[in-house]
Amino acid sequence: MIKNSELKPPIAKKIPQELKAHEDLRVDNYFWMKDREHPEVINYLNAENDYCNEQMAHTKIFQKELFEEMKSRIKEDDASVPYKYNGYWYISKFEKGKDYPIYTRRKDTLENPEELLFDCNKMAKGHSYFKLAGISISPDNNLVSYGIDTTGRRNYTIYIKDLKTHEVKSDRVLNTTGSSSWANDNQTLFYTKKDEVTLRAFQIYKHRLGDQSKDELVFQEGDDTFGVAVYKSKSKKYIIIACYSTLTNEYHILDANNPEGRFRIFQPRIRGLEYSISHYDNYFYILTNKDKATNFKLMQTPENDTKSESWREVIAHRKDVLLEGIDIFKEYLVISERSNGLNQIRIKRWDGSSDYYLPFDNETYTTYTSTNVEFDTEVLRYGYNAITTPSSVIEFNMRTKTKNILKEQEVLGGNFDKNNYISERIWATADDGTRIPMSIVYRKGIKKDGSNPLLQYAYGSYGSTVDPYFSSIRLSLLDRGFIYVITHVRGGEYLGRQWYEDGKLLNKKNTFLDFVACSIHLIKERYTSSQHLYAMGGSAGGLLMGAIINMAPELYNGIIAAVPFVDVITTMLDDSIPLTTGEYDEWGNPNDILYYKYIKSYSPYDNVQSKDYPNMLVTAGFHDSQVQYWEPAKWVAKLREMKTDTNKLYLKTNMDAGHGGASGRFESLKEDAEEFAFLLDLEGISI
Repeated sequence: MIKNSELKPPIAKKIPQELKAHEDLRVDNYFWMKDREHPEVINYLNAENDYCNEQMAHTKIFQKELFEEMKSRIKEDDASVPYKYNGYWYISKFEKGKDYPIYTRRKDTLENPEELLFDCNKMAKGHSYFKLAGISISPDNNLVSYGIDTTGRRNYTIYIKDLKTHEVKSDRVLNTTGSSSWANDNQTLFYTKKDEVTLRAFQIYKHRLGDQSKDELVFQEGDDTFGVAVYKSKSKKYIIIACYSTLTNEYHILDANNPEGRFRIFQPRIRGLEYSISHYDNYFYILTNKDKATNFKLMQTPENDTKSESWREVIAHRKDVLLEGIDIFKEYLVISERSNGLNQIRIKRWDGSSDYYLPFDNETYTTYTSTNVEFDTEVLRYGYNAITTPSSVIEFNMRTKTKNILKEQEVLGGNFDKNNYISERIWATADDGTRIPMSIVYRKGIKKDGSNPLLQYAYGSYGSTVDPYFSSIRLSLLDRGFIYVITHVRGGEYLGRQWYEDGKLLNKKNTFLDFVACSIHLIKERYTSSQHLYAMGGSAGGLLMGAIINMAPELYNGIIAAVPFVDVITTMLDDSIPLTTGEYDEWGNPNDILYYKYIKSYSPYDNVQSKDYPNMLVTAGFHDSQVQYWEPAKWVAKLREMKTDTNKLYLKTNMDAGHGGASGRFESLKEDAEEFAFLLDLEGISI
């Protein structure tokens, strides 16, 4: 019997699989790992887990200490700020020692008795993974629909509960997104079904309470590059079906008082026309890129005349300001904008008597409108935090311009003082001359002499922007001398919509080049050196990690690639995999030879070479529906085969979870502790 100390790196068997497209032949030796039911696949993943655990065994005590340290900063008996909706105050809370939230409500005032909606701790018993989502209360407040996922594949079963008797009704709907919307009759529920194989949300059904056998298909999306969703307008007047792809939107609307009616199309899809709709009074307000409004503009149209020819401009397009969203109130319009990378909240009265911005005073903050479900109110709720400042929920009176801090995130333990940390925003210059911003945080006293360990993070896809945010977990690195950097690479929308356009499709390599340019700048300015520089990214950010270690492995001492999307060309050629067809406008469709060649030129798995690579920790989720487990598994197997160094290479697969990792709030901290221990161990730090 082999002792743990004698474990060697697992060597995956090679079964050559020829993959041919556009007269180009690729040979994939690890294609066989796609068979999740095959015992040898399970054995290989378990062997990698055993090897990782054995190699990191000397850090186990440190991991536990890190976990307890992170956990000790979190207020265990915490509760959300109550919000009022349709006569009830809704609250979610955590209790000491418990992993999952408890949802409650109180009628009329917060002094009235508490009603229990859900105790997820009880509901999660017997499940290694549990997620409740899509809570939807009926207009008469007597019923609630909700979705439950117990695999991590984001495939939910919808249930309905009677809030008067607490009875869970016999109604069950499988293979859904988890969300649903009630018509105003309190008897009819609209929900979204997923394709059982690809998990694409593609059908909208109508369900009548207690009569599941007659659920009626009311809409089916025939274009496999589109997904669908259904929701209710904030005005409560309309049920809305949203059809969406990367570049195009289409909506269908139905009077919520007439669930037996037919949905009517709002504006037929036109490729490249993006829009979203909000209802107020007798009008719809449309956030759109119509007429080449790259950064979007706001338009208005009568509710009975919704075709684009009738849309009238309310807020014009601005080249230097990205219009990100709106919140509609009876007397006010609130606009969320982004200028020079920074969030802004603009407040405008419908009657035109006032128009102003909320003031913010630094360059490394995040602000956003929060839970604003009430329509007839002069109070706006918004959130604020900075890279050095814990988050706050603030109530702002839009008429008097006074604010009340409803809640500030508590960082327990007694050692945290935001004045002990310094934040900066600096800029690097990419190869094409573009300036790339970075948000940086570190503890006071750090000297820029090249000796500091530094963790550089980025995502850089789908127009998703990672704003500078506070993290109590991150303090475990900062307090041990690490510098932390969020790199705002192209592919996100930090500097507007064009920033996204310049980091997708045939511009995707800009994302990778930007990250490398920032790494070089951080070394040049002596924040760190290549002996102490680490990089981290997950999902599409894991693709970024795979690309940079093929391009410039010598810059990094270590990499953490979480659920990385690394086998891009094979995945994008397989339209049976969840998300593939809906991703063509992000990465390109490799059935077109132009995109095939471009994607192949950067796909991490296809570009592994015989050379030295940094130390690496790669994570996967066996039930991941977004990045299939076999992508990181194949990548690690090929790296083991090809690399010429003796650096660490670990694959850790959570056999019970999906794309988001462990489901409990403290279970996920164990994954954070393991990742931090990996980095700190490379720096020789063990306390």
